[in-house]
Amino acid sequence: MTHRNDKVAKIVPLKARPCPACGKPEATEFGPFCSRRCADLDLGRWLNGEYRIPTDEKPSLDGEPPEED
Repeated sequence: MTHRNDKVAKIVPLKARPCPACGKPEATEFGPFCSRRCADLDLGRWLNGEYRIPTDEKPSLDGEPPEED
């Protein structure tokens, strides 16, 4: 006779989070956003450079990597 492991994984539902753009309830189809509009607005912010990590490096205007000292 084989021993069976009768332990069952506990499934915990995720907490519902509000849309990061407008605060309305999240829609499963567009998660974590409430609509295609809010998702597109967020994408536009990424593409416009509104979300960025601060750095001490000077930006390169000609597309080449910055010179090392």
